[in-house]
Amino acid sequence: MTRPASKTRVLVECALMIALGTILGFIPVFELPHGGSITLVSTLPIVLVSFRHGVKWGILTAFIHSLIQLLLGVKNLAYCQTTGAVVGCILLDYVLAFTLLGLACVVAKPFKNRLLGVGAGTLAVSLVRYLCSFLSGYIVWKDYGYAFEWMTQFGWGQSISSLGENALCWLYSAVYNATYMLPEAVLTVLAAVILCRLAPRLFQPQA
Repeated sequence: MTRPASKTRVLVECALMIALGTILGFIPVFELPHGGSITLVSTLPIVLVSFRHGVKWGILTAFIHSLIQLLLGVKNLAYCQTTGAVVGCILLDYVLAFTLLGLACVVAKPFKNRLLGVGAGTLAVSLVRYLCSFLSGYIVWKDYGYAFEWMTQFGWGQSISSLGENALCWLYSAVYNATYMLPEAVLTVLAAVILCRLAPRLFQPQA
């Protein structure tokens, strides 16, 4: 039976995971010219806290991580054209997108097989993060002219010519964010499952 971890030990561990996630975020595998990048599984340390210490610590750690990400990306707020866009960017691109990573353990709980649970939990919160960016791409960063130009570059001109402004901007947001967030989601799930397979004790609940 695992002994409950002390509060001090958990705090130190959460701080280390935040630091590790931040460092990994500075190691891009691929970067897009207008925002977004595939990182070296930078969200995995935050997800790991959720599996080890439950939803309360997972959410708290992920929330603090989201504020650090906001501070690192605060220059992006200068591109927001309205107060509503600033609020939307803060919530969708940072606070909600990263804080909800702390729910990975909730998704994993119904699974009796630990590997499946880890994979499902990691995938679910990664997709929620993608959903936040997808919504932000339309609500905050909607730009019909750029969306049409970007989609046309990939030979979609004829397919999208009949789409209205709103439909095109929704489609653009879905595709653009998918180009980097879905590959990162796959990498993160694979890394989580492999790590769980090799070192299952790392994912064992500590309380």
